[in-house]
Amino acid sequence: MTPLPRLAPRTLRGRLSLVALTGAALLITVLTLAFNAVARQHLQRQADDELRTRAAAVATTVDTSGPAVRIHEGAHDDLLDSNVWIYDGSRPIESPPNATTDSPVSRAARALVTGAGHSCAALGGPRPVRLCAFPLPGRAGGVTIATALDLTPYRSSADTLLFGSLALDAVMLTCTYVLTRLAVGRALRPVGAMTDQATQWGAVAADERFGAPQLPAELARLGTSLDALLDRIRALLRHERQLTAELSHELRTPLSRIIAELDWYQARPRTPADTRATHTVISQAAASMRTICDTLLCAARDSVPTAPGTTVALPILRRAAARSNAPGHLRLTVTTQDPHLEAGVSAALLERIVSPLLANALRYAATAVTLHAARDGAVVRIEVTDDGPGVPPEFLSHLFTPGHRATPDDGHDGAGLGLPLARRLALSAGGEVRHDRPHHPGARFVISLPAA
Repeated sequence: MTPLPRLAPRTLRGRLSLVALTGAALLITVLTLAFNAVARQHLQRQADDELRTRAAAVATTVDTSGPAVRIHEGAHDDLLDSNVWIYDGSRPIESPPNATTDSPVSRAARALVTGAGHSCAALGGPRPVRLCAFPLPGRAGGVTIATALDLTPYRSSADTLLFGSLALDAVMLTCTYVLTRLAVGRALRPVGAMTDQATQWGAVAADERFGAPQLPAELARLGTSLDALLDRIRALLRHERQLTAELSHELRTPLSRIIAELDWYQARPRTPADTRATHTVISQAAASMRTICDTLLCAARDSVPTAPGTTVALPILRRAAARSNAPGHLRLTVTTQDPHLEAGVSAALLERIVSPLLANALRYAATAVTLHAARDGAVVRIEVTDDGPGVPPEFLSHLFTPGHRATPDDGHDGAGLGLPLARRLALSAGGEVRHDRPHHPGARFVISLPAA
C-alpha cells in the first residue's frame, strides 16, 4: 500500500507560516461573517425605515374622522401610491395602479394586513420585496397602510460588500503568509548561522562558543545550553585522552621489560632455570600491567571515590624501587620511621602514586635518590628526594599540568604525565602530592596519604 505524501511543510519556516496562515484564515473568516451579518441587518433596518417613512407620508393623506375613510388626493399622489395598499379592516380602499389583485405582492400585502402575525415580511424571487403594515390609530375597525419596497439595490449592496470583503481577505491572507515567512526566516537566521558554526567547529575541533550577547533571549538561552553541552563533551574527550595517555605512560615500563626479556630469551639457548626465570619476569610484568589498568580505570571514575584499603608502606616502596631499573651509578635508598607504618590506601594505588615520582627522580638525579616514609599525625608522608638540578622556578606553575615538561629537549623520554597522574591518584584517595620548594639542592616531592 503506497503511503500518502506528507502535506505538512518540511521546514520550520514553512510550518510556522502555515500555522500563522491557518490562524489568520479562521480569524478573518469569523470577522467577515460577522461584518456581513451586521451589514445585512443594517441594510434591512434602512429598508424598514424607508417603508415606515413612506407609510407616515401616506398616512397624512388619509382622513379617518368621518364615518367613511377618505383619501385626499394631492399633486404628487402617484409617487405616494406606488407600492402602497390602504385597508379599512379587511376591505381594500386603495391599491397601487400597476398591481393586480392576484399578484404575489398584493396577496402578501393582504395576508400581512389581515393576519395576526409579524408586521413585516419578505417576499423572495428574482426581485425580492420587503413589505410592512402600519395600522393607523383613531378608528374602530382599524385602517392599515401596507407598503412594499424592492430589495434589489439593498441585496446588490450586500453582495458587493461580501465580494469586497472576500477580496480583501484574500489580500490579507497572502500578505500574512508572505510577511510571516519573511519574519520567521529573519528570526531563524541566527539558528542557521549556529548550524554552520557547529559544522565548522566539528571539522576543526575549535573551542568556540554558541552564546553571544547580540542574540535574542530565546536563542541566547539555547546557545548557553549548547555551550554547556559542548563543555561536557570536551571535558569527556579530554578525560578520555588523558586516561589513554596515562595508560600508555604507565604500561610502557612493564611492556619494555617483557620485550627485553623476550629478546634476551631468543638471543641464545636457555636452560630450564633461565626459562623459568624469564616466565617469572614476564608473569610479574603482565600482572603489573593488569594492576595498572585496574588502578587507573578505577581512579578515572570521577564520581566514584577510590576504594579504601590498608597496606604496609615499606614493602611497597621496596617493590617500587626494585621495579624501577635504577641506573648503576645511582644509589637508591628506601628508609622508614616505622617498618610497620600503614597507609590507608591499597597496595596497587600506593605503588602507582610512588612510581611516577620515583621514575622522575631517577631520571634527573646525579648520584642518589631516597624514599622515606614517616607518620605525621593522621597522615602518612612519603618523601621522594633526588640530588639533581631541581625544578626551574619558571616551571613551578606548570609542574602538575599534564603534557608539560621543564626541558623537553633534555634527552630524557617522557610525556609530562607522571607528576599529574601521581597527584590525581593521591587526590582520589583523599591525599595530596606537593613539591617541597625550600629543599635544595635537587628536588623533593612529598606524598601525603591518610594513615590506616
